[in-house]
Amino acid sequence: MKMPYFLLVAALCLTAGPAFAQQPSPQAGQAPQLTEEQQAQLARQDAEMSQAALQVMQLVDANRIGEIWDGASPVMQQAVSKDDFVRQITSDRTALGAVSGRANPQVSRTQGEAGGPVPEGLYINVQSETTFANQPQPVRELVSFRLDDDRTWRVSGYTLR
Repeated sequence: MKMPYFLLVAALCLTAGPAFAQQPSPQAGQAPQLTEEQQAQLARQDAEMSQAALQVMQLVDANRIGEIWDGASPVMQQAVSKDDFVRQITSDRTALGAVSGRANPQVSRTQGEAGGPVPEGLYINVQSETTFANQPQPVRELVSFRLDDDRTWRVSGYTLR
C-alpha cells in the first residue's frame, strides 16, 4: 500500500522535533528565550507542518478522507472509527460546497497533559481561514498533528469551525 505523501512530509518534521526539548524552562509568566538555531528550527517546522496540513485539506477537498484516517495517529484511530470520521467530515464539507480560497496557515503548539481534554503528548495545530461556495463567512479549517511514540508527527484531528 502506498503511503500518502503528507505522512512523508510529517516524517521529515522529525528533524525539528528536538526544538521542543531544547527550550529552556521559562520562569513563571515569562516566555522562553530561544536561540537563533531554535528559532530557525521552529520556522522550518512551521513551514513543513503547514505544507502537511495543506495536503490533508486537499485530501478532504478530493473526498479522500479515508486516506487521512488510514495514516492518522493511533490515538485518533482509537478515538473515532474510520466510518464515523469519513461520515462527519463528508457531511460538514458537503454543506459548505467547494473551496474558493484558503488564507495563509497559522501554526500553534500545545502539550496535552494526563487527564486533560486530549490525550497526553505534543501537538501541532495548523489552522487556515477557508472560504467555501455555500458559506459567505470564512470557516476555520484546523488540522492537528500529534508526535507519536515513534517520534513521527501524524494527523490527530481535522475540524471545521
